[in-house]
Amino acid sequence: MKLLSGPRHRSDHQEQITLTLKKLFSVHESDSTCLIHANGAVPGEPVKKDENSRRGNWGNQIEFVLTSVGYAVGLGNVWRFPYLCYRNGGGAFMLPYFIMLVFCGIPLFFLELSFGQFASLGCLGVWKISPMFKGVGYGMMVVSTYIGIYYNVVICIAFYYFFMSMTNLLPWTYCNNPWNTPDCSGVVSTSNQLNASLANATTTLVAGVSELVNRTKRTSPSEEYWKHYVLNISDDIGNFGEVRLPILGCLAVSWVVVFLCLIRGVKSSGKVVYFTATFPYVVLTILFIRGITLDGAINGIKYYLTPQWQKVLDAKVWGDAASQIFYSLGCAWGGLITMASYNKFHNNCFRDSIIISITNCATSVYAGFVIFSILGFMAHHLNVPVSEVADHGPGLAFVAYPEALTLLPISPLWSLLFFFMLILLGLGTQFCLLETLVTAIVDEIGTDWIIRNKTVVTLSIAVVGFLLGVPLTTQAGIYWLLLMDNYAASFSLVIISCIMCICIMYIYGHRNYFKDVEMMLGFPPPLFFKVCWRFISPVIISFILIFTVIQYKPITYNDYVYPGWSLAIGFAMALSSVVCIPIYALYKISRSPGATFRERLKNACRPHPKWGPALQEHRTGRYAAMASEDTVEARPLKEKEELREELKEEEKEKERKDEISLTIQGSNGSTNTHNNPNPSA
Repeated sequence: MKLLSGPRHRSDHQEQITLTLKKLFSVHESDSTCLIHANGAVPGEPVKKDENSRRGNWGNQIEFVLTSVGYAVGLGNVWRFPYLCYRNGGGAFMLPYFIMLVFCGIPLFFLELSFGQFASLGCLGVWKISPMFKGVGYGMMVVSTYIGIYYNVVICIAFYYFFMSMTNLLPWTYCNNPWNTPDCSGVVSTSNQLNASLANATTTLVAGVSELVNRTKRTSPSEEYWKHYVLNISDDIGNFGEVRLPILGCLAVSWVVVFLCLIRGVKSSGKVVYFTATFPYVVLTILFIRGITLDGAINGIKYYLTPQWQKVLDAKVWGDAASQIFYSLGCAWGGLITMASYNKFHNNCFRDSIIISITNCATSVYAGFVIFSILGFMAHHLNVPVSEVADHGPGLAFVAYPEALTLLPISPLWSLLFFFMLILLGLGTQFCLLETLVTAIVDEIGTDWIIRNKTVVTLSIAVVGFLLGVPLTTQAGIYWLLLMDNYAASFSLVIISCIMCICIMYIYGHRNYFKDVEMMLGFPPPLFFKVCWRFISPVIISFILIFTVIQYKPITYNDYVYPGWSLAIGFAMALSSVVCIPIYALYKISRSPGATFRERLKNACRPHPKWGPALQEHRTGRYAAMASEDTVEARPLKEKEELREELKEEEKEKERKDEISLTIQGSNGSTNTHNNPNPSA
């Protein structure tokens, strides 16, 4: 009787394991149904909880949307779009702008989100879709590195102005400071009150000076504060001078803030964006309400919006519209792919792409009202056209707008709000730039150690980013910052995006990708997006590239003309991201199997066996055959894995006890089950 107890016990134990696993799976299925329905997945599909325990996911979908909005809505929405709008026909510019949004912006945004979400990998890992094009991912990393370096310097200057605004009197209000020159012309009286006689005197002075020099050369207190005090700018890009210690200190503060917000990856940044992505809208609304109540604000808004329909026929207007849409949404930076990779597999990224793209463009239009209402007020009191006080880029953020704020009662309050808004707008983009680099490195190495110590990778990149940003805090720093802004992320982004479209639609195959999206979302991409991905968007991207080349002019800063060697460095930065593509392609072809070049090329373009959904429960249909239990990407859920291991250990322990019992019985002269596997015989 004892001889039968071992096998029977094992049989009962196996049944118990099976029942326990079934109960566990059924619980996950019932729980995940609610989660998936709330998360935009396909109703009625048998799904499981798809938390990726190895990489992590967003806490909820709102975190992803807010992070993506913070990434797309950056400083360019405030300091570039309003200027482009009034320069290109005011309200008439809105027509090509929104046409480009519909035919290029939203489709590319949806393409990148779906690309990252389907594979649950960063900008390097996703190129398992066609390994030969992995150089595109490296190009994205190079671009994100350049932008991350100089973008944080802009944020640190906003920090500096924010700290300097914590005073009763803004330091750029008057011309009686040690850094001011005799040419300085203020707009505020010594009693900090606007005064009609002073305004008339200023107008007379400006009119007199205009006989000798152009009126746009008026030197304001804010301009001299910016050039002679904050930057203490040198006379040449090669003359670095000294490091501006206050700016360096603010740069350290900026990097510390970014690191702390990303210390736990998307789990921590996803919580921070509830504030950083929403509060700028509160500030914009406060500044808008204050702005439209000022004298002359209507003139500024009219200047911003009055349509000049004849400009719609100008190709330059369409080029500016397409470029602004492309760069504003952050396409080809790698950030969209990275953020989407932390989504749950069945998230409705189609819906998200439309929401985020429209929010980004609406913010740009809204910011124009905020900017031009204040500038209109300033032009009114100076009695000059709005065009003479309008500016863009750093000139708007740190010269024109701060000067306009000095005209307001309680000017330090409005200055604090404005620069705090700039800081938050910049941080939202900087979070994603840093996370793009961290995710790419962690996914590429993929070991358990680096995944557990992801914080170390984040800290290392932050330290390197700080050190590389130090030269931008010198007296020649502004020259280098503008050089990087104009070259590091210009035509290279357009080339990267175009190659990405070609690879997915024509190398991997549009039918394959449409099936992938349908498997993920439960419905195929709408016909409009299919047409845009295959034909319209690549054509528009090519148009942007041609337009960029035709409209190219050597960079200048005010009256300073950059020397040839600095322009060569700029082009080298631009090409450094693009050159990754052919170099890696040649490397991959040389390492691919095949007797002829054509066979090697074919194998290099073929999807990697691990391409597809990251979690095994999603690898259905044509991906089922490629699924493997031992791959990192195909690991099951953490809870299931732990229970399986626990039950396996229990089963082994029971079997060892049974074998010991059988051995003891065999030594006493009983029948040995190893020699006679059928005890009943």
